[in-house]
Amino acid sequence: MIIISEQEFNKIFSKQLKAQLKLHEMTQSDLAKHLGVSTQSVTNWCKGAKTPRMDKVDAMCSLFNCKRSDLMEEKETTIDIVPIESGYTIPVLGRVAAGYGKEAVEEVIGQIEISPALAAKGDYFGLLIKGDSMIPTLYDGDTVIVQRVDDAESGDLVIALVNGHDATCKRLQKYAEGIALIPQNPVYEPMRFTESEIDTTPVKILGKVIEMRRKF
Repeated sequence: MIIISEQEFNKIFSKQLKAQLKLHEMTQSDLAKHLGVSTQSVTNWCKGAKTPRMDKVDAMCSLFNCKRSDLMEEKETTIDIVPIESGYTIPVLGRVAAGYGKEAVEEVIGQIEISPALAAKGDYFGLLIKGDSMIPTLYDGDTVIVQRVDDAESGDLVIALVNGHDATCKRLQKYAEGIALIPQNPVYEPMRFTESEIDTTPVKILGKVIEMRRKF
């Protein structure tokens, strides 16, 4: 077991946090707003003076779509920042809903760029977030980059279509008897479905959220 001092741990966390902020083009003030903390707290984390509680670390992991180790452990390689000047354009959808038969109705409201490296890994679309069920991770008006998949792992942030209604963004949790779509905002209750309800409702995973974009 490798034991490091608190000072060294703070230094590692500071380095990794600043890399994530740069990767996601986010300021310290932006992060403070997401987490509901003071800007000074984030400044102290970035300086290596202090580290946050684990609930704030987990909130950052959700926001950055990363693992705890990406923030808390030294990495041999740094995060690559891929320029998107010559990026790949994908549609931004304002709405995804079931149409007639099995066709999905997609309302294209714009376009957004992703890096060619990301585009080479799968099929993607952007989706405009509506409502406040995922605060503080996502806010009304945010755009998420979604990889089209029909299944995901527990803990993934997914876009799901429930009973043919507009797609919803929730945290997926799998159980032996079924699944739950869990909101971030405690005001809202999780949506739970048994294995049979997944087929009869139906509930369909449309994609996995891999990135968030926000305009100020």
